[in-house]
Amino acid sequence: MKILKGTLQDVEELSVLFDDYRKFYGKHADLESARQFLTDRIKNNESVVFISRSAQGVLVGFVQLYPIFSSTRLTRLWLLNDLFVAPPFRGLGISVALIDVAKIFAKETDSCGLILETDKSNHVANKLYTGTGFTIDKVHNYYSWGQ
Repeated sequence: MKILKGTLQDVEELSVLFDDYRKFYGKHADLESARQFLTDRIKNNESVVFISRSAQGVLVGFVQLYPIFSSTRLTRLWLLNDLFVAPPFRGLGISVALIDVAKIFAKETDSCGLILETDKSNHVANKLYTGTGFTIDKVHNYYSWGQ
């Protein structure tokens, strides 16, 4: 397995996995919109994507990070917004490896860390995140607004 920073050259292949990720969360398939979304994010430096390739070079997983800032800490913070591994490749440590690369990247960019959210019923993800050193915030309320 090899983990690399995703580039515009990876978008065609990555968009298929990204569309599968969106379908996992109940969204309708829209490969063209997925392709355009990823192209825009990477081209405009609005996100950082790390991709995982199998020994045969097949794209099998990705993690996407968005930069945000902490006013109280006066520094950058990364939002780990998307993490996905293709079903046939799950259970092989790819998610852990992608998270590890995200942590290294967060340190290299002098950020104060990574934050993320996942559904309480996503037991696999919750176990993954606590197993890779993330802690559940039991102090703050999380609110959302919008569609």
